[in-house]
Amino acid sequence: MQKLGDFKLPHFFNYPPYFTLQPVRDIREKQIQLWKELILEYCRFQKIFVVGLEEDFPLFSNTVIERFLSHEAREAFLSAVVSEGSFFFLNFILFLISLSLSLSIYIYIYLHSYIYTCFIYIHTYNINEYLVPFLLLTGRGEWLDKGHRKCLILWHRIQEWADIVLNFVKDNGLEDSVMTVEEIRSGIESRGTELHGIDRTILMRALKLLEQKGKLAIFKGSSADDEGVKFSL
Repeated sequence: MQKLGDFKLPHFFNYPPYFTLQPVRDIREKQIQLWKELILEYCRFQKIFVVGLEEDFPLFSNTVIERFLSHEAREAFLSAVVSEGSFFFLNFILFLISLSLSLSIYIYIYLHSYIYTCFIYIHTYNINEYLVPFLLLTGRGEWLDKGHRKCLILWHRIQEWADIVLNFVKDNGLEDSVMTVEEIRSGIESRGTELHGIDRTILMRALKLLEQKGKLAIFKGSSADDEGVKFSL
């Protein structure tokens, strides 16, 4: 089995057709799913948080079989990582609708009206304010620019990162302590944990989620490096 450093590559990585977007829908969907899983697993193994579409990312080529991914294929596979949260959201809505069909007419009408009202409300005011935060909690990636040149990889979802932060705090007896954000990312306490070297954007989103739940308070310092956290577990 071929390796990239210590990372074991799946068998399909040595199969040339998988480096070309397949025209048949069923085969293409399987191909995209395999690449999505590979990207997430590799980024987690190597602790990679941002993948550049035009950068020399190791998975984008296989010199052994002399194959490389086109720009279109790279964007398609990374978009699959990004869109996972939206599929979760759509399935959730479809579940609510299917559930409403199995209830009485009155409940069905109520739920149907509620869902319809929610969509009207989101559309009327600001979809980003309500839908995007939900997708960031459940998704596995996010484009960092409109041109889709850089993709933030969430091999742990934001909720999972928040749980990791809580476990880190409890394991180190920091329940009522104050730490800077940089200490969490690169301090002695975080060495040997998944938090060590975490992307700052991801960490801040996890911390803000915990702040909303009353688990901590974030306070600003004179600079970004001085930004602090007061835990209250």
